[in-house]
Amino acid sequence: MSTRNEVVLDIETRNTFQDVGAYNPSLLKISLIGCYFYETDTYESFLEEDLPKLWPRLERADRIIGYNLIGFDYPCMQQYYSGDIMKLPTVDVLVEIEKSLGFRVKLDDVAQATLGVGKSGHGLMAVEYWKKGEIDKLRDYCLQDVKVTKDVYEHAMEKGFIAVNNRQGQRMEVKLTIKPVEAVPRQTINLSLGL
Repeated sequence: MSTRNEVVLDIETRNTFQDVGAYNPSLLKISLIGCYFYETDTYESFLEEDLPKLWPRLERADRIIGYNLIGFDYPCMQQYYSGDIMKLPTVDVLVEIEKSLGFRVKLDDVAQATLGVGKSGHGLMAVEYWKKGEIDKLRDYCLQDVKVTKDVYEHAMEKGFIAVNNRQGQRMEVKLTIKPVEAVPRQTINLSLGL
């Protein structure tokens, strides 16, 4: 058990941008949210009907960590959450990388260069798992993404950098300055009124 109350989060959707006819995450429907809870050292998943159990845990978190939370996960999650999800204390590792590099890099590329391991597949696989009713495969896929995100985040916190390969295929280190959770002021408000 940890005293850290941080949560690493990733979502999977039931449908694609092609299905909804626009690049707009708020039009997508969630199939599953995967989380790692530092406080309990557990990986857990939440189907759409389980989301009311997740919201209070996110509201109590000192920090929520993810990869493209701001640009994808949160806009998709907002339709299910009665508060303002953007007010949750957040570290979006992709945003931090973009601040350093000036451009975006896929999680799989960061994981390969930083950790020597990558994701277990691509997001369209998760949509297919959902459509086929293969919930265990969907859960495994999502929680593997959560683990990769967690490992990249921990590497950045411990070593102060992540790695990417440049266009010539050479590994380069990218400095990331993510403050420890103790150094971040925390508002204690109930954003969804416990609904």
